[in-house]
Amino acid sequence: MTTQDFSRGAAYVDGAFVPIGDARISVLDWGFTHSDAVYDVVHVVDGAFFRLQAHLDRFRRSMAMRRMDVGMTMDEIRCNLHEVVALSGLRDAYVAMVALRGRPRIYGSRRPADCQNHLVTYAVPWVDVVPREVQERGARLKIADVPRVPDACFDPTVKNYQWGDLTTGLFQAHDEGYDSVILCDADNYVTEGPGFNIFSVWNGHVWTPDHGCLPGITRATVLELCTELGIPFSVGRLRRAELEVSDEAFITSSGGGVIRVQQINDRILPQAEESPVFKRLRQAYWEAHRDPRFHEPIGYHAYA
Repeated sequence: MTTQDFSRGAAYVDGAFVPIGDARISVLDWGFTHSDAVYDVVHVVDGAFFRLQAHLDRFRRSMAMRRMDVGMTMDEIRCNLHEVVALSGLRDAYVAMVALRGRPRIYGSRRPADCQNHLVTYAVPWVDVVPREVQERGARLKIADVPRVPDACFDPTVKNYQWGDLTTGLFQAHDEGYDSVILCDADNYVTEGPGFNIFSVWNGHVWTPDHGCLPGITRATVLELCTELGIPFSVGRLRRAELEVSDEAFITSSGGGVIRVQQINDRILPQAEESPVFKRLRQAYWEAHRDPRFHEPIGYHAYA
């Protein structure tokens, strides 16, 4: 029986569970000095994970793409995530799994293969990609001048912390009074935003980019729901000019689900208020949290 206070969140670092405020990594870790890390985030709603297996599958692929091995099986990582949430006692939580490159086993080595990779996990109270009050009125998004880092430089399907382009875009958007930002590639095709995928709707048809973006789990859920609801959709190249003239638009993220867009640049979307396609998909998305295929309850009492 633990006497530590995990009420503000719990973390797993260096092989031990600790209160979130006590979680530390070395300043020599390449995850810190080089942003050499991959991660995934799954949310917990009413005491259950949503689509945990899909997040674990993506995390496994991200580690493989970056040639990382944290010395744990995916089943062990799954159990670890259950335990870190159970220790926190949180019923609605933001839960992260992070693979860090680690420190070189040989001091001063510049070889990535010399590093001891390791796993960090943590559970903290729910985090939204945009504030709740913004979700209520609809997000105002800026299409940034800064282009997305090319796919050839860093594979965007690997979830990572190399946010230089996204952070630059966020500064521009916030300086101009917008809520968040969307980045395009060098050819003015839409990619994604910081922590979310973007969807455009014209004449009831849903469009979302197929490159320069993370294959989001919420994005995949929405596309599955489009099929179930009979909503036509396309996954492909989406030009900036096409996004700007959307009838309605929305973003998707594990941190908030399906979120309405009110404005893109200086244009209020004509169907922003009623957003009929968005409303159907948002309702279906939250109903899917009760689907036993995706719903994985946490055994809080097992770790008490």
